[in-house]
Formats: sequence, structure tokens, C-alpha cells
Amino acid sequence: MGDETRGDVSSPEDQDEGEVLGRSIRDARRAKGWTLEEAGRAAGIGRSTLSKIENNQTRPSFDIVRRLTQALDMSTPQLFLQSGQSGISGRRDFTPKGEGEIKSTPTYLHELLCPELTSKRMLPYIATIKARDLSEFENWIRHTGEEFMYVISGELIFVSEHYRPLPMKAGDSLYYDSGMGHGCISTSEEDAKVLWVSLE
Repeated sequence: MGDETRGDVSSPEDQDEGEVLGRSIRDARRAKGWTLEEAGRAAGIGRSTLSKIENNQTRPSFDIVRRLTQALDMSTPQLFLQSGQSGISGRRDFTPKGEGEIKSTPTYLHELLCPELTSKRMLPYIATIKARDLSEFENWIRHTGEEFMYVISGELIFVSEHYRPLPMKAGDSLYYDSGMGHGCISTSEEDAKVLWVSLE
């Protein structure tokens, strides 16, 4: 195969990432009982475009991924990660205090930090833990990759499917496999606030 065609060939990493994203979006759409047309209309994209995303036939832009996750109430920030493969170096992104991109879920309030860089291997965000009881979670939170968590303020309990509940307070930190079902509930008078970094 000549060099002139290399730009049209997806790497195995891109293909795997696209499959995970497409499957996650399809599962979320079906969970809401929506057709391709209904989901596409809610996200402001065409039916054919959504079908291609679900079947890993196209690489969606960051904006389209964001619109889909919001329309489908997808609560995993990891889905905002685009391919970490990039030939560009020396990039940077700055977020002033309190000016991150807000994404709210029933259990967390996320402030996405440095959201303009779309080709990256990590996703940093500050989360306010709104949940006060495990019953507020419909299912375990799980997604590909690993996560680092640092408690900024308040107290919480980190729960997971393979370990005993872990009480945490300001200054405590945790690194874990995010494919393991997990979740956090605040136990202090104020909602706990944490810094999370999701990694591919």
C-alpha cells in the first residue's frame, strides 16, 4: 500500500475506540427507547450520521459527541475523550477558575476542565457529589480506562463491586480501574467535591 493512502486508514487504536463509543451511544439510545431518527433529532444530527457513528464508520467531532451524550443523558465523562493519537505537539488549553464546561447528572455535577483539546488521553474534571445514597444510582458506573480521584473538600464513600466501601475525606486520593463498577456518595453536611482525571 502506497504512502499516499495512509491517511485514509484508521489505526487499530482508533478502530477500538470508535467501536466502544459507537456501542455506548447505541446502548444509551436503546435504553431510552429511541429510534435513530428520534435520537438524531434530539442531538441535532442526521439519522445516517448517527448510524455511522454507532457502527464505527465515521469519526465524530467533539461537538457531536457532546451533543449526543447530553441528549442521551450519558453520565460518563470518559465519552468526551477523542483519539489520543495526534501528530500535533506543544498544545495547551487553559480554564480559568470556575469557568469549566458544566455537565450535570442525577448523581454528580461535573465541571470539565480544558475541554477545547479534543485529541488527548486524559480528561480532567471537578465533580460535586450530589448523591447521598446508593439507591440514587440506576447502575454501576463503568467505562474503559483508569481514573485518579483526589478529594478537594467534604467527605464521601467510594463504593465498588470488588471492594468494601471506602470512606474518604479532603486530601485523600485514589487510583482505580474504571472498568470496575463504582460510584461515590457524599457523607458530609456539604456535598463532597473531587478532582477526577480519567485516562484511556
